[in-house]
Amino acid sequence: MNHLVIPDAYPCAFCDYLTGNRPFTILHRESMAAVLVPREQRGISHLLVVTTRHAPTLLDLYEAEAHAVIDLLQRASRAIDSTDRRPGISVWQNNGVDAHQAIPHFHFHVAGTVEGGSTNWNKVPELSISETDRIAERLRLKF
Repeated sequence: MNHLVIPDAYPCAFCDYLTGNRPFTILHRESMAAVLVPREQRGISHLLVVTTRHAPTLLDLYEAEAHAVIDLLQRASRAIDSTDRRPGISVWQNNGVDAHQAIPHFHFHVAGTVEGGSTNWNKVPELSISETDRIAERLRLKF
């Protein structure tokens, strides 16, 4: 048991994406982890690396899941670097409400930096599934 207060956001959106109950672009999937293309792109390109099993926070991961996630995080970063050629790559991960975790399913964000550096923390447009599918196809060539 840990002391983190996790967001009350159920049913879990990521579980619904992974099971196909809600449409979402999945760039790559393995037994313990997957790479998703979020509809709110905060970088060039912005991806999510998630566990396939519902695990609310970093503290809830099995060791093998942690390794699988880091392996896919590195592959996602390399795909962004070779495809988008950005001068920087941002990686972030939040655990608990006080750390601004919004979805109670463990995930990393990885994004190529925007013009001027960093990522876009302002309101960004929500892309269609066909637009996120195109991002996935572009990155899949280097994945």
